[in-house]
Amino acid sequence: MEESRANQDEYIRHVLDAYRKTPGTMGSVRRPDRLVAAQLHERGVPLIAVENALLLAAARRMIRPTGAAPLGVIRSLAYFLPVIEEVLSLRVNPDYFRYLRHKLERTIQTR
Repeated sequence: MEESRANQDEYIRHVLDAYRKTPGTMGSVRRPDRLVAAQLHERGVPLIAVENALLLAAARRMIRPTGAAPLGVIRSLAYFLPVIEEVLSLRVNPDYFRYLRHKLERTIQTR
């Protein structure tokens, strides 16, 4: 039982850390974010799916036409739930997410 709790705590910590570091978010975590992370753990959502969803959503928000109106800050992990569901249903080569991560990093560096 303690190992299960430790695994859940580690999962939640990892999800919240990834969320906190995602471009476009507030960079802070609130209690509702912890609850969403716990729900993801209970559902058995793989960490890689959560990470890929954060990446995909951040890329969509950042890689936009020049002159596009700025978007507001993401204030909740729940914002990413539809993208997590999307990623869970995708059948995409993992190389795509590596490419996307590289593209996002380059976009951040040029800003």
